[in-house]
Amino acid sequence: MLSPRAPVYITHAPVPKIRHFALLAALEAGIRGMLLSVWPLVIYRAWGNAEAVSLIYLLAGFLSLGWGGLVPALARLIPRRWMTTAAVGLYLLGAMLGLTGTTAGMTAALISTTLGTVTFQICLSAYVLDYIARVDLGQNESLRLVYSAVPWSAGPMLGVWLMNLWAPLPFLVAAGFGIALLAAFWALRLGDGKQITRARAPAPNPVAYLGRFVKQPRLVAGWLFAVIRSCGWWVFIVYLPIFCIENGLGDQAGAVALSLANGLLFISGAFLRLVRRLGVRRSVQGSFFGAGVLFMVGALAAGWPWVAFGALLAASVLLVMLDVCGSLPFLMAVKPSERTEMAAVYASYRDVSGILTPAIAWGVLLVLPLSGIFGAAALGMAGAAALAGRIHPRLGVPRDGTKPLAQS
Repeated sequence: MLSPRAPVYITHAPVPKIRHFALLAALEAGIRGMLLSVWPLVIYRAWGNAEAVSLIYLLAGFLSLGWGGLVPALARLIPRRWMTTAAVGLYLLGAMLGLTGTTAGMTAALISTTLGTVTFQICLSAYVLDYIARVDLGQNESLRLVYSAVPWSAGPMLGVWLMNLWAPLPFLVAAGFGIALLAAFWALRLGDGKQITRARAPAPNPVAYLGRFVKQPRLVAGWLFAVIRSCGWWVFIVYLPIFCIENGLGDQAGAVALSLANGLLFISGAFLRLVRRLGVRRSVQGSFFGAGVLFMVGALAAGWPWVAFGALLAASVLLVMLDVCGSLPFLMAVKPSERTEMAAVYASYRDVSGILTPAIAWGVLLVLPLSGIFGAAALGMAGAAALAGRIHPRLGVPRDGTKPLAQS
């Protein structure tokens, strides 16, 4: 007599939650946060002037922008899970190149890390748009910042401290975060996103989806907000540490400022509640305006280095506020049918800001001292504040009006 066959239970991969994407973002923040304050210092020490730092970052920005344009095309040939894996591989390659300590090796390490960043961000944004409901995007952004608070706040100061102990040490720690990120990604089994069937229609070429992007003013405005916000962070991250060194504040001052600024991520939930109360338009507009005023104070008070330092540190509070709400105008305007393409367009803000900032800084330094870069950033933020006045006042509120922005 045959024994009854045990039932076979069919299971499916668990649906990823907001906290899972926040975990991936936190591990990636561990890589970038550890090296964030290290890059400008090692490049400045190697070349000895801020103009060379600008040119190297400009080169990295151009390469990153070109690579970012190729990623969507590659994603149609290579499964998204392998593209994400390749992104982490670029992070690991950058860490290994950083161990060489040579000028060429450090430049190649910065470029590799930059390419890894744009690839990972495109893939992660596409996953988020696949699995997270539109009304929960604000909550996703807030939880991502909370999870990333520790690596972003501790990483810059710890990275410089480790570098002063032994130059290769921060790169080894960053490599450890990269291995953990790769393991977590595969453990979550995200696969290639929700759309697992092969498309019947031919893939749209990049020129076509860029044309659709340009024809949607809300997407263009949201992208510009991201570019200008990122330019502000570039100035804070790259040029404030150099300003501190040139004005006798020490090489740790910039790293401490960045760690303090990133420590505000711990209270990003409070920022989101403020956004719910004020609305997206007033939050974005007020943050850009206030940050612009403080950057201008930093430019005009350059003769009093600690005053300029304090003004830029205060401006970082508003930059963090923009990290919470500044991406919402773009993300909430994306059509579901254009998720992958528009995720690539949005991620390009990092590359564009990575080109604009050092290019403008290089031009400013030809005629003005380093503090002139702070003034240029202030003008850009004033323009963003004016543009933000055109955001619809009810953006982010569900149509029935029963639930405020991103409330869970």
